[in-house]
Amino acid sequence: MENKIKDYSQIKGWGVDADPENEPTYPMKNYTGDDHQRSNWERPPLQADIGDILKSNERPTLSAVYGTSVPLSGLSGAIRRYAFKYSESSYGHWLPLLLADRVNVVEGIVDDLKHGHIPNIFAEKGWKAEFKHNPKGLATKILVTAAVATVAYTLFFRTGKSRR
Repeated sequence: MENKIKDYSQIKGWGVDADPENEPTYPMKNYTGDDHQRSNWERPPLQADIGDILKSNERPTLSAVYGTSVPLSGLSGAIRRYAFKYSESSYGHWLPLLLADRVNVVEGIVDDLKHGHIPNIFAEKGWKAEFKHNPKGLATKILVTAAVATVAYTLFFRTGKSRR
């Protein structure tokens, strides 16, 4: 990537902190004269673009550093790609990302089962600690989950005779 200085002035709010006279710490700060020299530095090379990286549509380029620990895959990856078509200030961005996280959990459990590993959901959800420190809350969660599952089961799987 190029290390050339680009003009980002067309981005709303860009550079609002660039004026050294408009310093929020003015009355308390002990100025040494070099305080604003820290912005005159040579930018290190950016992290390499390795392909399918999601970035905000509000940024002209990739962030200097980004995480690539889990590549996009499956339904959760498709939901994440959809979410990044929208601005970070809209529900169309954040709600699909929340949904993608939940879908990714289910995909992970299915992948574990596919590879012959039975996940210990009790331990992974932290129920041992919750049972120790919040037994009433854990009991409430279990009862509510059981009630919702029972209602869902009766609504979706009742026989054809009872629907008439």
